[in-house]
Amino acid sequence: MQDILIIGGGGHCKSVIDVIESTGKYKIYGIIDIKEKVGQKVLDYKIIGTDDDLEKYRNDIELAFIAIGFINSVELRIKIYNKLKQLNFKLPVIISPLAYVSKHSFIDEGTIVMHYAVINAGAKVGKNCIINTKALIEHDAIIEDFCHISTGAIINGGVIVGKSSFIGSNATTKQYIKIPEHSFIKAGTVVK
Repeated sequence: MQDILIIGGGGHCKSVIDVIESTGKYKIYGIIDIKEKVGQKVLDYKIIGTDDDLEKYRNDIELAFIAIGFINSVELRIKIYNKLKQLNFKLPVIISPLAYVSKHSFIDEGTIVMHYAVINAGAKVGKNCIINTKALIEHDAIIEDFCHISTGAIINGGVIVGKSSFIGSNATTKQYIKIPEHSFIKAGTVVK
């Protein structure tokens, strides 16, 4: 198992840890968070440092993963992604063994596909995305970089979700529409 460093120790981190553990592919080395939280634990894993320590840990660890949710803005996720890339960390694609991902789909680096999510044939998911629990990405849909598709959201066939967008829980899109970049779609919305 390869060591992996997790960035962000909030609520989303717990879900990410659960998916990482379920894959059996990685050993969580520790968590990076804010200075005030160093020494605390998230589940069974210690917060071992801050963003300032990333360069030091890069000497020993090749893999990192961003476990910060898309709270009010995606800017923090993008900033950390760029910093990790600058330090030459590799950001794996992490897929829950309970998810279904078509072999005819494509998922880019730093993206997580959580429990019971479905990504169907011809779908493309960009970098550093969250495909949350029970989300459905239908055939030929395109999820651009830095998007969060929330729990139970349905992205129907051929939809393009623009970069840095948030699709709320149980939102449903009409097929073959384009959702603009930086969109914030509220939970339960039907997007026509």
